[in-house]
Amino acid sequence: FYGRPWSMDQRKVLFQMQSWGLNTYLYGPKDDLKHRLLWREIYSPEEEQLHTLIVEAQSRGLRFVYALSPGQDIVFSSSCDLTLLKRKLRQVSDLGCQAFAILFDDIDHSMCQADSEAFTSFAHAQVTVTNEIYRFLGEPPVFLFCPTYCGSLCSPSVSKSPYLQTVGEDLLPNITVIWTSKVISRKLSVDCLAEVESVLQRPPLIWDNLHANDYDSRRLFLGPFKGREPQLRSHLRGLLLNPNCEFEANYIPLHTLGSWHRAGKEELKDEECEYCPDRALSAALHDWMEELNQPLQARGLCGGKGLLSESQVRLLVGLYYLPHEHGPSAQKLLQDLTWLKSNCHVVGINNKKAPPQKVDEWRGRASRFLSLCEDIAQLHCSVVGGANRAVLYDLYPYVWDLRNTALVAKAFICWLGRVLSDSSTLGSWRNCFHCGKTTGADVLGVESEPWVFKGGVSGEVQMLLPIGSSSELFTHPPPLFPTSRLYNIRPYHSKDKVELYRMVRQLHLRTQGVQESSAAHPDIIGDCLGPCLALCPEYSFILEDELGVCGCVLGILDVRSFAKRCQASWIPAMRDKYPEDQGEYPDSLLYHFPSQLRLDALPELVDISVSRTLLTALLTALKANSQGVFCEVQPTDRQRLEFLTKLGFLEILRGEARSREGVVLGRLL
Repeated sequence: FYGRPWSMDQRKVLFQMQSWGLNTYLYGPKDDLKHRLLWREIYSPEEEQLHTLIVEAQSRGLRFVYALSPGQDIVFSSSCDLTLLKRKLRQVSDLGCQAFAILFDDIDHSMCQADSEAFTSFAHAQVTVTNEIYRFLGEPPVFLFCPTYCGSLCSPSVSKSPYLQTVGEDLLPNITVIWTSKVISRKLSVDCLAEVESVLQRPPLIWDNLHANDYDSRRLFLGPFKGREPQLRSHLRGLLLNPNCEFEANYIPLHTLGSWHRAGKEELKDEECEYCPDRALSAALHDWMEELNQPLQARGLCGGKGLLSESQVRLLVGLYYLPHEHGPSAQKLLQDLTWLKSNCHVVGINNKKAPPQKVDEWRGRASRFLSLCEDIAQLHCSVVGGANRAVLYDLYPYVWDLRNTALVAKAFICWLGRVLSDSSTLGSWRNCFHCGKTTGADVLGVESEPWVFKGGVSGEVQMLLPIGSSSELFTHPPPLFPTSRLYNIRPYHSKDKVELYRMVRQLHLRTQGVQESSAAHPDIIGDCLGPCLALCPEYSFILEDELGVCGCVLGILDVRSFAKRCQASWIPAMRDKYPEDQGEYPDSLLYHFPSQLRLDALPELVDISVSRTLLTALLTALKANSQGVFCEVQPTDRQRLEFLTKLGFLEILRGEARSREGVVLGRLL
């Protein structure tokens, strides 16, 4: 169990395990420092709440296994360390515990000089200490040994590994060996474990990491227990499921594990004997719905009043399914985005030969994709505003992350559909095909470990976007205070002009010293935005919430070309109005950073992360046709300078090199 020791979550999971027919709970929370880092230290009287947990487990008919991980720094030949190990486990035994586990996973397999002199091998050292502890505790009926998982220790094969052969031959026969075939196995069968059972000379206990998510902060696994033959039960000493780090994310994994466990029992009726993951998932979802909408409080967060619908929960599970497999909603999201990107040429204004049905298919798929992105945004709002605040605490970072990624993807598809249909100036728009990377779903084979491709569905959507390899744009911690406000990012329309001017004017009036300038030049807001909106509207994006426009980002694809057009149609009038020199950008800057942007957002924006998402939407569009972008910031605007720096912008030019005061920040695309 990953989590706070002796917390209400642990008490709650014991009740759930009893309800679902599970029978064993292994205690080994990483937050209990005396489980691993400080394993030599005994528990103080204040920490002996462990006794309460043991008693509660036993009162519910559950076997409580206390696990200790001394392998990081134990000296196997040290009588002192052995005495401390015995003292620690005797204390836990005196608290009522009757089952134990010694874990040697995730440690260095080299031995110190003293151990090298005392033992013939690393396995010999581990087995000798384990056997002695087992005898010291009176040979308890359940005693688990977890070996060191290391490629070199299992070479040249499992059956021929000297390390595993020593474990199998020398470990006392009633000690159970914990085994993990792969760190995260897609499937487990009787045949694949036959070699393990033979070399260990006993049926193994499977340590199953199917739902463990501690290797990727953007992934969560809400899908059913799957890919494990029910026939395994008769060939194992047991199976332990290592869960998600977040407690509330484990309802379906543990509920369906209980269904799998019960399915193998002969006394059940025929229709219940066969385990079906989909049927088990439906049963778990039915039970989870009631709990999701209970008004439970957690960690001092204020309560919400909304209810999650069953369709939203199914969407949630489909987006965060299993390590090797996406659920239906994630599959649709990725398949449609991949197809839309690869076939965007059919809606290009210059493609006169595209069959009408192909254009209709692109439009139809785009509409379906945009609708799914909107459902994800609504799911985020429902989780944040839901009645169960414990669920909010655990699931919010994940749905927030995907909400932001989906906002960028939605804006990109809207931009593609509009700009390719309306403009013939984007000569290199075909680059959109090549900017994204191959997704994990495309290359993730049976033999690959899931952590090879980071981010889950959020990461795969990200990598399909032209700017997808820029992780600093997508991976940020969520805001401290969640908000259920709905946001939308979309391309600019001419009808937005009045609302946009109003918002930017409001921003300028709040800025110290700008009132005088605005009084002298009442049209300054329109004159600042006008050239961009008139001459380069296809690279402008609007951010809106339920109250209207609350942000915008304006982009200029090619500053040189834009300046020439301005000279002919805009600047003469500007010089009459504003005689002061507006300044020009040097060729050395424009060579590497040919594009320019301007970002504005209202300060009352509750979720400031959407400003990052808004900027990312523009960079995604620019990436198809530009190699770099710059923006100008006042040197006194520390907040904006810090914001842009975190997103990969670097200072390129200061005002003293020109006739303007602004600091120029640039970013390669």
